[in-house]
Amino acid sequence: MTQGSEFSADGGCTCRAVRYRMTSTPLFVHCCHCRWCQRETGTAFALNAMVEAERVTVLGGAPELVDTPSNSGKGQKIWRCPRCRVAVWSNYGAAGDAVHFVRVGTLDEPDRLPPDIHIYTASKQPWVVIPPGAVAVEAFYKPAERWPAASLERWRALKR
Repeated sequence: MTQGSEFSADGGCTCRAVRYRMTSTPLFVHCCHCRWCQRETGTAFALNAMVEAERVTVLGGAPELVDTPSNSGKGQKIWRCPRCRVAVWSNYGAAGDAVHFVRVGTLDEPDRLPPDIHIYTASKQPWVVIPPGAVAVEAFYKPAERWPAASLERWRALKR
């Protein structure tokens, strides 16, 4: 995926009460197969585009924060439509509030953001087939070894 600010992608919840726009490419896109994500989403995996919170603009409605437990024990902030309850993004982990993990399935054109990596494949559902040539790891990974240089620079800028 080409890095840069020329990228724009709109999305929202099912009832369209909450609408948002990503104003740049994601830092990285995870397809997470951990059991926690399976439980959270009620399906086989979660597909999240990591992007700086300042690069996500709410166009309509206001997502509502729902604090939930997480496997790390640190908790997860899930932002949901207050009407249809669809999760549009989360904040968790080392990224805190600075990075939204946008649910790719809530984008108007989700096919624009295929996963950069499949993570926690050791616990994936056995009937899920990772495409040939796709990057996949059994657990997590070191971003410095996988992210593009431009994404690493954006991440460093967040931590300053």
